[in-house]
Amino acid sequence: MSFFLQPPGVVCAAGADLAALREAVFAAQPVGVAMNGSVWPGHELHLGAVDAALPSVEHLPPPQRSRNNALLLAALAQIRGAVDGTIARHGADRVGVVLGTSTSGVGESEAAIAALARDGRLPAGFHVEQQELGSPALMLAELLGLGGPRYVVSTACSSGAKALASGARLLLTGLCDAVIVGGVDALCGMTVAGFTALESVDAARCRPMSATRAGINIGEGAALFVLSREPSSVRLSGWGESSDAHHISAPEPTGRGALAAMREALHRAGLAPADIGYLNLHGTATPQNDAMESRAVAELFGLALPCSSTKPLTGHALGAAGAIEAAIAWLTLAGDGRLPVHHFDGQRDAALPPIALVAPGQRLAAAPRHVMSNSFAFGGNNASLVLSRHD
Repeated sequence: MSFFLQPPGVVCAAGADLAALREAVFAAQPVGVAMNGSVWPGHELHLGAVDAALPSVEHLPPPQRSRNNALLLAALAQIRGAVDGTIARHGADRVGVVLGTSTSGVGESEAAIAALARDGRLPAGFHVEQQELGSPALMLAELLGLGGPRYVVSTACSSGAKALASGARLLLTGLCDAVIVGGVDALCGMTVAGFTALESVDAARCRPMSATRAGINIGEGAALFVLSREPSSVRLSGWGESSDAHHISAPEPTGRGALAAMREALHRAGLAPADIGYLNLHGTATPQNDAMESRAVAELFGLALPCSSTKPLTGHALGAAGAIEAAIAWLTLAGDGRLPVHHFDGQRDAALPPIALVAPGQRLAAAPRHVMSNSFAFGGNNASLVLSRHD
């Protein structure tokens, strides 16, 4: 059974819409991630902050007023016509919402606690439910008047990818005729400080697969798709999920869990490894992730498959990362053969398998027919998506 992805709405550090993101991921010079000292006061480091103006949230109920939901509204605005048309065709009760997130409105809680310490009272506009993880899906469903299932997947860095897989399952079971799927996460001090405490943050632009890699750049953003059986130019042809059950934060070092997810995605798509024309790596630039992932990719695909990590452009948007990178995969399939560039310092780690990292200007004779996107999370929670061209 085929499930189709309409063109996405997307906002992230690398671009405030799909056209801007297209320019960024194929460009020879990196953009997006930049030095920032405002998210975690007193600390200057590279972050993937969205600097575009965002929609107001004042029309939303107080529990739903957050930067996280503003990012989601920015992505929704770009595909509102497709969303409204889908609802009109299928009926509001047959359309669901599944989103990935990890922060929701934590940033609003941080600001409120700071105000309480400074002023002795919470801000008038603060509501504790702003940080509820389910807020983005509830907000979107209520705003659009939907009656189908609505929920959030929160499995850290695999959340956005797993939201697409979860939406496909709602179609498979017949519970929905269409599902709005994607991910959203907003920058906040908690995630930056937390990953810094884990010694996983690089103050400079991250360098996936480099011998000098030293950690991630936290980012933010949102990506939304309409997923349905209505034909479009791109299909969600496969997905795979696995759990390492190895460690609370570190991946299983041999890549066993990553391999299981990739193999399941290929099996569900009915494809062989040789059918994949491009792979968007999870590629966080942490020592353990890149070592694990490069081993798994080399074992499954060999050393010739073009691969890249786009996190030096977007930052690692955590719960939104898998959805944003699915949008990059969508752009690659809908393009002219150009491939997303792997930006780093060029210093390959000799201890890692020499997988084929995409150089600036590298392209195929035509757009690939099938691409894969990897998302791996804390606890060894792994997800791989296969997107395919539909001619």
